[in-house]
Order: sequence, then structure tokens, then C-alpha cells
Amino acid sequence: MKRLVRRVLVAMAVVSPFPVAIPTAFAAQEVAPPEAQAWIDIATFSGMGGMGGMGAMGGNPMSALGAMFGGKSGSPGTTTSTGNTFGNTRTMGTGRWVDVTVRTRANPGLEEAQQAVPTGFISPALELKTPKNAPPPPLRDDEELREETEKPKGRLLLYWGCGPTIRQGQPRVLDAATASIDDYAKFFVARRATQRGAHSAVGRPVWPNPVDSRMVPPQASLVGEHAFTGKGIPDGFRFKIPLAQDLMPPLVLEQTDRSGATDLGWNAIATARAYFVAAMGSNAKEDMVMWTSSELADTGFGLIDYQTNAAVDRWLKEKVLLTPQTTKCTVPKGVFGENGAMLRLIAYGDELNLAHPPRPKDPKAKWEPVWAVKLRVKAVTNGFLGMAETGMPSERGEVRRDENKPQAEGTPGMPSIPQPMELLKGLFGR
Repeated sequence: MKRLVRRVLVAMAVVSPFPVAIPTAFAAQEVAPPEAQAWIDIATFSGMGGMGGMGAMGGNPMSALGAMFGGKSGSPGTTTSTGNTFGNTRTMGTGRWVDVTVRTRANPGLEEAQQAVPTGFISPALELKTPKNAPPPPLRDDEELREETEKPKGRLLLYWGCGPTIRQGQPRVLDAATASIDDYAKFFVARRATQRGAHSAVGRPVWPNPVDSRMVPPQASLVGEHAFTGKGIPDGFRFKIPLAQDLMPPLVLEQTDRSGATDLGWNAIATARAYFVAAMGSNAKEDMVMWTSSELADTGFGLIDYQTNAAVDRWLKEKVLLTPQTTKCTVPKGVFGENGAMLRLIAYGDELNLAHPPRPKDPKAKWEPVWAVKLRVKAVTNGFLGMAETGMPSERGEVRRDENKPQAEGTPGMPSIPQPMELLKGLFGR
């Protein structure tokens, strides 16, 4: 048993550039934190731009909704008329976004740095600046991050699995008026392995910023050599980003009605490691309804976000995530009724963890990385379930409405879905 535990702990240390705490009884190698660390988050958002900004509507219901789908409502990062801003990789605004953070132990108060990038991305080099009034740096950079939401009210229904009909034994129901703590624990199964990526903190300059707010060009590529420089950043902080970690193309979602069920189809992304679909709305009884593409019950609260490679591989085996070869999924008939639902689809990219020098092969030799890089990639599209029977998407992933089909009242080309918004307010006591 001890031998098995030791193997697991050593494997964890190998795949991560961060220091891993290993019990002394099983310690195989001493690992020091890197002298310098960079985080690069890459995101491509398509579909109905602006859904990620729903938090501006006010109140915790929208924040809870954003947390469910991986967004961070109210955080900095919305696109403004002055250009790009840090945090757009989290806000779901349509476009291609890159966030960068760097720090060095030799200069905890680092205020600025430069990142040399390939000419195929942006020229000249990126200027990184520490934001004014930045929060203090975290105690740990390798911890998993979790969102907390308020206790809901009313009834919540959970469905899962792709297919034309609702499966036997579904839905899972939670009545907040009578539910116990154990009932909440059983209902809110939410897998998540999101670690800290690019972030704002004292001594950690970021890009973009007010000084350098250049937008990412439509055909930009990060493939090639990159280098960080700055006061206290060690010389030789140079690395290459391969094609597998480049900006992803936008996801283009197609929807087709099939006798009440909704067939979803999307373009295959060559660098995708897996896919996941989640939807939330209400039924005729005004219950809050959730559905995900997982073969196991999961609310999807934590999955529309960056995940580690190890977690993605584990959830692929469990059939929580869809394989990279999968480009179709059907939302069962009768899950949401005629009220519709908000829908999101994510493609997980291949996370890249680099460190220099490489880990010594001798387990007795101490590993002291000079620098390390953590790079995460994702593509997400969003919209309304069943927006149009034709399911004809535009080049940006938006579903076009059928001009010859009568439209629901409200915004032209969009279904009338007043219930989810009001329901959320009721569920969360607002």
C-alpha cells in the first residue's frame, strides 16, 4: 500500500511545475518553487456575445448563474471602447482573448515586465503592468479554486446524458424547503479541478492593461518563441508555445428540432481534449431545471472553465466529458418544455506546464526550477436552446433565426424566456 501511495505522489510532482507537498515517509525528491512563474490564459468565445456580462443586471442570482457556467460576473475584463482589458478570458465576451501574469521571487514588488512574442501574434513586445490597488498575492499558486453560491429556494431538477428521451430514474429533485444537508450534498455534484491561472496581485504585472490594451488580431497565433524580461526576472526565461496550445478557432453550434428533442452539433476543433455541454432554464411548473451532457449526474457548476489535463482524462474515462471525436449531442424532449434554456458548450484545450531546468532523473537530487510557465486553453460558445429549428449558425457561432418562421414575442430571433430570470431571483431570495 505504501508503495502505491508513493507512486501516486511522485507522479503528481512530475506533472506539476509547482511544489507538491509529499509526506516525509514517502518523499522521493525535494522540489523548490520556481524563481519566476508565468501564467497564460487563452480563450475563444463565440455565440451570443454579452451573456457573460449578465452579472450587470444586478443581484446574486446572476453571479450564481455565472459561477455555474464558469464565468466570473462583476470581475474586471469587459471589453471597452478603449481596447482590451485584463480578465476577458473569464467574461464570455465574443472574441479571442489572452491574459498574462508574471512574478519573480527576486523582486516581490515587480511593477512591470515585458513579454517578447512571435511576430504572428502582436508586435512589438507586450508591456505588463501591475494594476493599481491590486490585491495581495495568494499564499499558494497551485490550489484549486471553487465558487460559492447562496443557498437556493424552491425546487431544482437535474437531468443528464445525451439522447432523445429522458432516462429512467431522472430527474434528480431537490426541494429547498425540506432538503437536508445530505440532500444538498447528493444533489450538487459538481466536478471541478480549476487551478489559479492569470490573475492580478501586488508584484505581479499583467497584460493587457491601460498602458498596453491592444486587441488580439483575428488571425493571430501564439505559436513560436516567447521570453519574459524585467527587474528580478532571471535571464534566459525563454520558451516555445507549440501548435497544440495556440488560440482555438470559435465553436460553431448548430441546433435542430427533432420532435421536441434538440439535436446539437458543432465543429470539431483539432486541438480539443474533450467537450462538455450544460443548459439551465425552467419548466412549466417554474422549477429551476439543469441538464448536462455527462453520463453521470453533475450539475455542471464547475466544468465550464479551464480544467487540468489529469482531471479531463479522468472524467473522459468516467464519461462525464465528451470525447474529442464527439461533435453531436441531443437534449432530451421534455426537459425544459417550451420555456427554453440558456446553453453553453466548452472545448477543453491541452494545458501546458513547462519548467527549466527539467526535473533531475536522480530522485535524490533536489529540483530547483529557475522558471515555470502554466498555459491554459479553452473555447466556449453560448446561446439559447432551440433558438431556431434551422440551426444555421453564423461564422461567429450565433444561430440564425428562420425568417420564414413566426418568432416568439420579445427580442426578434430569440425565444421568449422570461421564466429563468425571474426564477433565479426567487430561488436565491432576491
